[in-house]
Amino acid sequence: MIVEIVTTGSELLLGQVINTNVAYMSARLNELGFDVVYQTTVGDNHDRMKAVLEHALSRADIVITSGGLGPTQGDITKEVSAEIFGRKLKIHAESKRRMDEHFAQRHVVWTENNLRQVTLPEGAEVFLNYNGIASGVVLENNGKYLINLPGPPSEMKDMFERSLKPFLQRKFGFKHVIVSKVLNTCGIGESLLETKIKDLILAQSNPTLALLIRPEGVIIRITAKASTHIEAEKMIEVVEAQVKARVGEYIYAVDDENMEEVVANLLKDNCLTVACAESCTGGMLASRLTSISGSSMYIKGSIVTYSNEAKMKFLDVDKEILDTKGAVSPEVAKQMAEGVRKAVGSDIGVGITGIAGPTGGTDKKPVGLVYIAVAGKDNTVVKENIFSGDRARVRYRSTQQALEMIRQYIILRINNGLYFFDMKK
Repeated sequence: MIVEIVTTGSELLLGQVINTNVAYMSARLNELGFDVVYQTTVGDNHDRMKAVLEHALSRADIVITSGGLGPTQGDITKEVSAEIFGRKLKIHAESKRRMDEHFAQRHVVWTENNLRQVTLPEGAEVFLNYNGIASGVVLENNGKYLINLPGPPSEMKDMFERSLKPFLQRKFGFKHVIVSKVLNTCGIGESLLETKIKDLILAQSNPTLALLIRPEGVIIRITAKASTHIEAEKMIEVVEAQVKARVGEYIYAVDDENMEEVVANLLKDNCLTVACAESCTGGMLASRLTSISGSSMYIKGSIVTYSNEAKMKFLDVDKEILDTKGAVSPEVAKQMAEGVRKAVGSDIGVGITGIAGPTGGTDKKPVGLVYIAVAGKDNTVVKENIFSGDRARVRYRSTQQALEMIRQYIILRINNGLYFFDMKK
């Protein structure tokens, strides 16, 4: 079954609201075995909305809308849907009763425009709203389905799970499922990653392989269609093994697990502690590490040393090195990592110094230049990075790379029993 999702509301087109509904519905519908082929957003304009919905119905079996079921004059999705299907609108008794009850419980008197939320197309299947007032509806004609869901995410999600999912199963059954697995990478660019697995991508059919760019790095998405979840997962396992054989060293997590969770678990499992000395990232690395519950087990402390004076006073960075090499240098990053490790008595010390921009860069030291050092018991490694993007992106990518260096340190320490590790790859 071909599905098109139509989200309505001028606020989406103006960028005032992030459209999370379409992501949720797409993911859930694909999991249920429906092919979401089109996604459209349209504002609160009668003619444009009608044209969009009519076009959607011409190319999809099921059109699901989100938004435009509220009490205001701009909430026109039901009206336009009813017009397309030639249905009159009338007050739905059960929805009206629930609305009365809703307001009575809150000791509030509803206003006349609230009736718009319970005025529904005749002959429609109604989805009651258990998190709000506006009921959802299903309209059907000649095998085409137009389904209206509310816009507020909490209402939409509850109605999807409580009413729409059972409806779809009852009407169409689930002949197959679509399952995806995401492999998160760090330390490798999109071009090189594609080169390493290009033959797997070109040979894909089912499962499929796709590369996607995220702020934290490139992700590899493996998607399989099968009759059951178990069957799909087995198909994914085969491709996953092939991918890991090529680029496994760059894969740090699967699906929704983030880098700080991975590093936190490695630190805790190996009874290691870490301390951070940050300049251009301003404490962001420490913030990410402490965002995980139980972080007191592994993070000893953090020092933000933005000025040269602070670097010398708290981290024992050599004044001569600062004067001759500059604050943004591998030598300073090294001394920062070693200094914070010594100052707080941690197993691992991390130092970050760089130019986040948008100002402060030179020909020799451009914006985006960041040195990151990781110091252990017997060795300190410094990595030079040139990050692109705005200030926020440079700072975030710096912390992502720092976490990756910590991860590599622990893994190589476990595998080799050594503190020396090479981050020049």
